[in-house]
Amino acid sequence: MFDLKRYEAVNWNRNGQDLVKVFWDQQWKQIWFPEEIAVSKDVKQWRQFDHQETYKQVLGGLTLLDTIQTNIGMNEIARFAPDLQEKALYTVFASFEAIHAKSYSYIFTTLCTNSEIDAIFEWVKRNEYLQYKANRISDVYRSIQDNDPVSLWKAMFASVMLESFLFYSGFFYPLYLGGQGMLRNSAEIISLILRDESIHGVAVGYFAQQRFKQFPDQLKEELTVWGYEFLLDLYHNEMAYTNDVYAETGLSPEVKSYVRYNANKALMNLGLDTMFPDEEINPIVMNGIRNEGSTYDFFSQKGSTYAVAKVAPITDETFRF
Repeated sequence: MFDLKRYEAVNWNRNGQDLVKVFWDQQWKQIWFPEEIAVSKDVKQWRQFDHQETYKQVLGGLTLLDTIQTNIGMNEIARFAPDLQEKALYTVFASFEAIHAKSYSYIFTTLCTNSEIDAIFEWVKRNEYLQYKANRISDVYRSIQDNDPVSLWKAMFASVMLESFLFYSGFFYPLYLGGQGMLRNSAEIISLILRDESIHGVAVGYFAQQRFKQFPDQLKEELTVWGYEFLLDLYHNEMAYTNDVYAETGLSPEVKSYVRYNANKALMNLGLDTMFPDEEINPIVMNGIRNEGSTYDFFSQKGSTYAVAKVAPITDETFRF
């Protein structure tokens, strides 16, 4: 017969890795599309809003990061993950990242002119801090090698940093405004995106931990040092990015606190000790996540039901949805 490579089909009837099906089911239960949110209701407030440029920039930055995660991050991790069910899960996550990237364009289309939209995407290409973190994350993704669990773990670490840490300097402003009743429907989209990213960060972090457990102790120590150094490099860049984008708002100190809070969450998703001391987070931002005045219902739990909890270690209870 033919001398062929033998491909294996994914078999969902066998027991795969723990929790793959849990994460799969939870992600699909909360599927949503940006067009379901009436962003047009924000137009009147937008016209009177003083800091449009900052708002456009944070959404532009988020669009770039979600584009990286869609086209490179999840695809590369899925490509090299050895388990077929796990591969399928990451492919689903990539699809949701594509929805997120399109969601920002939906907000732009509703609130901005074509020339303003073109200008913000040019700004994305020019901003050195934004491009730096995109390059740092992408370089790790593109460094995965066949049959190399260390390079795969590093890519998963970078993915958790992106989804549980770097997104949040951008999330802050829409949530801060939404918590005060400003541009509330746009904030609802951010809340839905944040809820998805929470699943992705916990899931990828969990599977990264399972791989980490298999490494010898000396390698664990080396990778832990690598991870903290990687985070610190991203953190210093993120502080500069925050100063740059939020300069006209006076909110930089509060954004930085929120970024550190989520950096700790990212580390805990990976089973590592936190790096930054506990800080008070602006309650208006948390109110924006809850978005109690939301008009989004759809007879389901897809609306504004997600709220960021206090940072806590992952336990068995974390995965009981």
